[in-house]
Formats: sequence, C-alpha cells, structure tokens
Amino acid sequence: MEQKFINKKIEGIKESNIEKLKRLFPSVFKDGQVDFDELRNQLGDFEEVGQEKYEFNWVGKQEAKQNAISEISGVTLKYYPEESKDAETTENLYIEGDNLKVLKLLRNNYANKIKMIYIDPPYNTGNDTFVYPDTFKKSDKESKEELGITQNGETVVNILKDNLYKNTKDSNKYHSTWLSMIYPRLKVARELLDENGAIFISIDDTEHCNLLKICNEIFGQEHYVTSIPRITKKQRSAQEHYMDISHDYIVCYAYGENFNKIIERNIEDEKIEEDAIGKYIVGDTKALVAPLSQGYSKGGDYDFEYNGVVYKPVNKDNVRNRWLWTEERMKAAAKLGILRANGKTIREQLYIDKKFDEATNEMVDKDQRLIFHTSDFMENSKYSNANGSIDLEKLELKGVFNNPKPVELVKKLIEMILKDDEVIVLDFFAGSSTTAQACIELNAEMNNSKIKYIMVQLQEDLQERIKNASSSEKKTIEVAINLLSNMNKPLYITEIGKERIRRAATKIKEETNANIDYGFKVFKLGETNINWEKEEYKKNVDDYILRNGFIDEIQREELMKDFVDDAKDIDIVYEILLRYYGMPLSAKIEKIDNIGKRTYSIGGTVIICLEDTITNEIIDKLSNTDFAKLYLRDSSFKGEKSLELKQNLMTRLNLQKEYKDEKTYKVEFI
Repeated sequence: MEQKFINKKIEGIKESNIEKLKRLFPSVFKDGQVDFDELRNQLGDFEEVGQEKYEFNWVGKQEAKQNAISEISGVTLKYYPEESKDAETTENLYIEGDNLKVLKLLRNNYANKIKMIYIDPPYNTGNDTFVYPDTFKKSDKESKEELGITQNGETVVNILKDNLYKNTKDSNKYHSTWLSMIYPRLKVARELLDENGAIFISIDDTEHCNLLKICNEIFGQEHYVTSIPRITKKQRSAQEHYMDISHDYIVCYAYGENFNKIIERNIEDEKIEEDAIGKYIVGDTKALVAPLSQGYSKGGDYDFEYNGVVYKPVNKDNVRNRWLWTEERMKAAAKLGILRANGKTIREQLYIDKKFDEATNEMVDKDQRLIFHTSDFMENSKYSNANGSIDLEKLELKGVFNNPKPVELVKKLIEMILKDDEVIVLDFFAGSSTTAQACIELNAEMNNSKIKYIMVQLQEDLQERIKNASSSEKKTIEVAINLLSNMNKPLYITEIGKERIRRAATKIKEETNANIDYGFKVFKLGETNINWEKEEYKKNVDDYILRNGFIDEIQREELMKDFVDDAKDIDIVYEILLRYYGMPLSAKIEKIDNIGKRTYSIGGTVIICLEDTITNEIIDKLSNTDFAKLYLRDSSFKGEKSLELKQNLMTRLNLQKEYKDEKTYKVEFI
C-alpha cells in the first residue's frame, strides 16, 4: 500500500510556478526540463539583438532572487499561550522571528489572503540593523568579504546577534546590502497579497528610488499608485544643511478595481445645500467644462456618455471646448457615483440624495467616496512622528521607541482598502506595533472585528543593540530596557510591541466598551518538533551510515523517534498546520477526547492523530468522523498487524467516500 508522508519542506513559489507553466505550456517540458527556447516561441518572443536590456541590478541580486523562491525547512512557529491575550477566541497574531523565514512559513496558510500590507522597514540611514540574507551560511571570512564593510583598510562586519548586521555607510555594498535584504521579503509578501489588495511602504530619500525599481519588478509598474509624501516634523532642525528635510514617503502599489486612490470623505462642518437635483456639498459643484480662458486641448475634447445620455464639452454659446478631467478620470468618477447631470453638462457633485443623515451630519452609505488628495499627509501634522510619540506617551510608554509612526497614519491607510468584508492586515516590520493599535481602534469605531492583524518582528536583544547604537538611539533603548526590567520582561524589542498592544486594548475597551477582538496569539520562530531525519534513515540505512558513520543502538533509537525531545503536542499540531493550504493559524484547535488522548481537530476540517498506538477501535472512530484531511504517525501502527491496520483504515475511508457524496479524504503520515 502506497503511503504519502508529510513534506519536510514548505515549498517556495518555484514549485507552484512550474505547475502553472505545465498547465499553460505542456509542450515546453522535455524530459522533465524546461525548454526555454520553445517557451519563448510559445510566447511569440523574438531573439534580442545583443545582450543589453533595461534591467535594475545590484551586487547579490541573483542570490536575493534565489533566497526569495527557495523552500524552507527545519524551523517552525511555536505557540506561547502564556504570552497571548484572549488566546482561545482571538484571530490576531503576533509572531517573533526573522520576518523572511516567517513569511515563508506562512505561504500555505495565507496565500492571496492578505488584503493590506503596511511596513516601515529600515530606511538604510547608516545606523540601521537588519538581517542580511544567506550570510549565516557562509564562513566568517566569506561573510566579511560579501558584506564588504571596511574599517581602517580591513574588511570587518559588526555582528549584533545571529545573522543581524549593522549596515554602515562606509560599506562598499551599502545599497546592495539593503536591496538584498528587502527584495526577498517583498517577493514572498507578494504571494500573500490578495488579488484586490494593496501594499504601503514607508521610506525616505535614501532608498526611495531603489525601492520603486524593486517594487516595479515584483508588483508590476502598472500597479504603482503613487508615493505619498508624509510630513515627519513641523519644527525646524537645530542644524541645517542646504535644506531641512521634513518629509518621507509612503509608496503604494494596489491590485484590482476596488482601489482607486480614494478614501471616505469626512464632511463634518461641510456646508450642505439643495437644488432641484438634490443635496450636495458646496464646493463640489464646479462645472467640468474648462473656461475658454484656460485654452483648448484636443485630448480633453471628447463626447462622454453617462446614464444613456451623451454629453459634449460645450460652453453656453455651444462652442466646443474641453473637459477639465481626462476621459479616464471621468469614467472613474462615474464608476464611483460622484457625477450628477446638470442640464447639458456634467458637474463634479457628490451624490448624497437619500445617503445623507441631517441629524448626525454624516454620510450613511460609506461606499460613496471622493478622490483622495495625497497632500493631506503633508498638510496635517497628525501624521507626523511627533504624534507617533504622543500615541506611546498616552499608553505610559514615553520614549521607548525612536520615530514611531502615528496611529492615525496607519488607520487612514487601512480605511483606503476597507470595504464591507473582513480584511487581514500584515506588518512584518512591526516595531512598536502601531499597526496593531490602528486595527483595534478602527474595529472599536465600527464596533465589530472585521480587521484582523498579523504582526511580525525580529526578536532583537536590546542589550546587544545598545552596544552599537548612536547616542540618540541609546537614550531610547535605555528607556525601553528600564521599562522591561521593571516589568520583569525579557529585554527584547518584541516585548515592547506586545506590551503596547495590551495597553492599547485595555485603554480602548475602557473608553469605548466596544465588543471586539482585543486579543492576539503569540508565536515564536523555533526549531522543528519533528524528527525529519527518521525517514531519510529508514529509506536507506546503509547509505545513511555510509554518510554519517557507524550507528549504534542508542543512536538508532534516537533516529527512529517521531518527534524531538520535549516537543509539545500543540507545537506539533501547528507545525503540521503550516503545511495545510488555506487554513489560518487562528483556526480553532480542539482535542477530540472520544478518539484518544492525543487527537486534535483544526477548524473542524483537519484531524491530527498523534496517538502512540493505533487500534481498530480508533480506526472505527476516525472513519465515523467527518474531516477533509487526516494526519497520523506511521510509527503508531505497531506489530505484525501494522499493515493490516493501515489497510483497514484506508478501506474504511474508501467506504466513507461511497456513502458521503463522493467526498475525498486524504491521509498523510508523519
């Protein structure tokens, strides 16, 4: 009987791309290999003249691309209920660990499920620390040469913790190192993004142009929306050099037709008037036909059909002129429902008839939206870093983080993509967890829990970080260390983020009493719980011994264990769950006591049976349980009748298939 064993590796995008390619162009696969010349023929591509082409390159790009598509194994996410909040009911996640590894682990569970990504990555100012991909695989000498950081004429590298590095401006690969760090993370993040989702990335001038080139390659230039300028400070610097820089950017890429650079308009204090057509906001009634004084342009001279009527850009004397808006923008406005007919012209007017509540002076239908003006982020100081610091101060966390983004900023970004459906917001440079607080506040304002969040943050040791920090950063780290020490918490940056969420949740609940999800589950990147070496040993004992040396009886017993010592059932369950496509980590996990002591149900559709010994009685119970997939330990089928027990199990499941609407059950062994 053929058995399928659970896969050790969580596959990268390479494997799924190959399968897609096989379905689209089966003829390009010859002897299992891709014939790229034939693929070009299938795509109607002609051979280029010469080798030159438009492309963005840097030292280490090929390695970064390989790092993005490669699979991951040997690590998992371990659950920490004691550090979680409302662990049994929450659908929010806080994950500690290198975000590239974490993103790869989440590939199966959240593929195309993330509606919005917001990240605030290192700006590469010369004082940033971040993980440099694949350096940990190299020798110390190779790492130093690869990073190319020089000091006093010699190549050195500043290792803070594991593969965490400080990228200083004296590096001859200063930009390349940052690009190699950010590229694979964005590449994997693209796999998680919803088909109608959007990504927002905070960045400053240092890497803004490079980020755009990378994002054009990963997300597609046609999906680039804009770089929103954001005010960072109102006050002038004490020392100025040419110009006092008081802004950074929020780079935005978006998919689908649901995102149109729009946002709900706050019409509080707006003047409302009424005419024969209906109610409208004063200021939105300007005719779309340009005055003759503004000149004529052929591109703006077009007939426009709206609600079955053709409108022409003519003045009162019936002389053709031009529309103020392009035809593309006019069509977008019509789709948004903000155009109203006014005689023979179309005027820019918000349609609020039967949508406007005079008692509350608010819009009733939140789908009625206006074009969003990016200048809002430059003109309104509530989006500045100072307000981010005030947000922390309100939670009695003053001074624990440098330049935190304000909650109002992230709330506004989430509002851009928020519709009536539930959304998941991902932030894999979580920092002080501004994004999590923004999600909680928005949920409280709506009094529902439509917005779920996933925070990912490297578990960086503050005591190590302070050794290499600048003088201004040292003050901040000292405040954070004192706070965590007084709370008897580990001195990691992740503890700041988790504490911020707890305090924000408590404060919001007290102020609003909203019935929402205030909790989060904590996971941490850790080593695997499953002894994957067992299968390698069982398949070819002689070859294993040849490669690894003599194996005595004690070593053999260790090799034949299913799980590592002290592995917890719940962590094994989650490690298996990471290999099940489409099931979120927030899914409810329940023990099925009527089957055994170590059998679990995930989301009511997946069963993981970790029982030490499988009996016919357990098989009977399993075959009478409804599930989509079943995982069992191969070693639990013991004795001379092990094959008979497996055959009995598969037979019973096949009988189920006959009597349960042809439902297919899948079984995998550990």
